[in-house]
Amino acid sequence: MPTPSLASLPIRRLTPRDLSACADLSEDRGWPREEHKWGFLLTAGRGHGIDDPDGGLVAACVVTEYGPQDHPDLAAVGMVLVAERHARQGVGRRLMRHVVSMMGTTPLTLYATPYGRPLYEELGFKVIGRAEMVRGRFSPQGPPSPVATRAATAEDLPSVVRLDEEVFGIDRTPVITRLPAFADRLYVAEDNGRIIGYAGAWPNMDTHVVGPLIARDTETAKALITALAAHTDRPLRTDIDVRHEELLAWAKECGLASVAFNAVMTYGSTDLPGDWTRRFAPLTLAAG
Repeated sequence: MPTPSLASLPIRRLTPRDLSACADLSEDRGWPREEHKWGFLLTAGRGHGIDDPDGGLVAACVVTEYGPQDHPDLAAVGMVLVAERHARQGVGRRLMRHVVSMMGTTPLTLYATPYGRPLYEELGFKVIGRAEMVRGRFSPQGPPSPVATRAATAEDLPSVVRLDEEVFGIDRTPVITRLPAFADRLYVAEDNGRIIGYAGAWPNMDTHVVGPLIARDTETAKALITALAAHTDRPLRTDIDVRHEELLAWAKECGLASVAFNAVMTYGSTDLPGDWTRRFAPLTLAAG
């Protein structure tokens, strides 16, 4: 029986049952398996993939929608992967065109590696910024921060959701309410009993990733990172908007080294909503 052509293979919705196949696909491309992150994304977002007749997945991606369920205000695209044996055959382009078509007039955003950026530019995505990935053993520098931080409680969640919507510019309740189960640590910063920032640290292979990181100012962001670092013996990793030069310089003084740069891109919008001055790092590069 002849093998079907890649162009004829249907694109289908992925579910949490596809977690192992998605992790296999990551591993096939030399990425970590990242099962914890895949599980979160396949639950909080919508996965799309192409089955390989010989087993596994030809390709996959995840779209995380924000705003009203029937008419989202923004969608983040991430984890766009094509199996090595099917690379450079137009599969990634076809999958992305499917996503663009499916989302209609909804603006899209993604973080692009230098390798993936040409494809996204071909599809009409525009670069609007950059994020710098830093990683390493965190060693606090300087005097203790005067900003008060503590572990978040269930009672804090409504305030965290409100702050996140104010800063992100769009309601992300379905994603933010999953953070207590996804992150190993979730901390808030306070000023006179009012929450002025929050951050999570979630496990990713041998590191803890700090994200999201939302804070009133740079000092608050520093205090949250320091608080999270105090509760892990793993290296830290985070992806900081390059416009936050002071935070990046401080992170490097504390032992985190630059690993990579990713382009922030949008489609159907010339910028992202919200207040970038208080948005220091995304939850994940895949979900924004």
